[in-house]
Amino acid sequence: MIVNSKAIRSVVGLLGPAFVAAIAYVDPGNFATNLSAGSRYGYLLLWVIVVANLMASLVQYLSAKLGLVTGQSLPEIVREHLSEKARISYWFQAELAAVATDIAEVLGGAIALELLFNLPLILGGIITGAVSMMLLLIHGQRGQKTFERITFGLMLIIPIGFITGLVIRPPHATSLLHGLLPMFQGQNSVLLAVGILGATVMPHVIYLHSALARDRHGKVEKNKLSRLIKITRIDVGIAMLIAGGVNIAMLLLAASALRGVASTDTLVGAHQAISNHISPVVATLFAIGLLASGLASTAVGCYAGSVVMGGLLKRQVSLFVRRLITLVPALLIIAVGIDPTKALILSQVVLSFAIPFAIVPLVRATTNKKLMGDFVNSNSTTILAWSITGVIVALNVFLIVLTI
Repeated sequence: MIVNSKAIRSVVGLLGPAFVAAIAYVDPGNFATNLSAGSRYGYLLLWVIVVANLMASLVQYLSAKLGLVTGQSLPEIVREHLSEKARISYWFQAELAAVATDIAEVLGGAIALELLFNLPLILGGIITGAVSMMLLLIHGQRGQKTFERITFGLMLIIPIGFITGLVIRPPHATSLLHGLLPMFQGQNSVLLAVGILGATVMPHVIYLHSALARDRHGKVEKNKLSRLIKITRIDVGIAMLIAGGVNIAMLLLAASALRGVASTDTLVGAHQAISNHISPVVATLFAIGLLASGLASTAVGCYAGSVVMGGLLKRQVSLFVRRLITLVPALLIIAVGIDPTKALILSQVVLSFAIPFAIVPLVRATTNKKLMGDFVNSNSTTILAWSITGVIVALNVFLIVLTI
């Protein structure tokens, strides 16, 4: 029993990187897309969340495995195979994805502060950016483990309101099962499905997770790699199970309690509807969860941007400059009066278009025998990974055709 206890503590002590990555899967963009999907279409797009979460689990595992085996981040590996001009172009699209990510996260934090304290959105956006800067400073001064613990704590706050709401207004079992059958209802449902995909399979944390695994464990001896990779599977499995459960809870609550309710296509409207149709307490918990999501995810997003720039361009900028690069566009959107929830949803669609640029080199790298050695992907994993990439690209093309 003592040996087992020590073994369990040893495994638990190695968990953590996946939870930092997973915070991006429950960011404010998820709130916007999942609540919109549930309130408009009920349980129709539940299958999209389930499939997207399964896709994300495999992708994040491959990213972490790459970092462990090679001792390099995905951007560093990509850099080795690109010319200087190509590296700059590749970095530019990745930077646009980082900006789209931050738009969603800063807007979510600003809306949460408005709901909780009636603060102006612009002030809430500045506060969200400042707090995320503090979290990044904690990472720099106290190390990755402390950052992981803070992120995990914030992640546990997010689902409280949704779980409480589902206890009060449980979902309809038969409709829930129907929601697991793949289908759409018109162009807008496809747009939301792509938005859910963009909010779930996040390109910036595909890059980031490889660096998190590399930095957490450093250079790993070959005889220890098998054990660490097994622990990484557990890490990713638990983290993505929590993230997937939160996303499902968001949609189920909207489908069971907010279907057909007016003004639920905005986060402010959803908050008011939850207060009116479920409970003011649940509405407050919803706002607190949104704030925790915005604060944690924008710090993770900024960290990911730094990893991408450092890996691709071998350049580092100060945290303050890095924070401004992605914060300013979000503040401009608030300042010019663009509807924040619509901006949130569209930002997730932008992220969906950026996913192939991260997944394709990841799959190619992890199927490279010379690079991965004995830990190269199996044939079945390779087929599944390329199938996931194909589905994502096909959905994006389908959306373009519908839009045109």
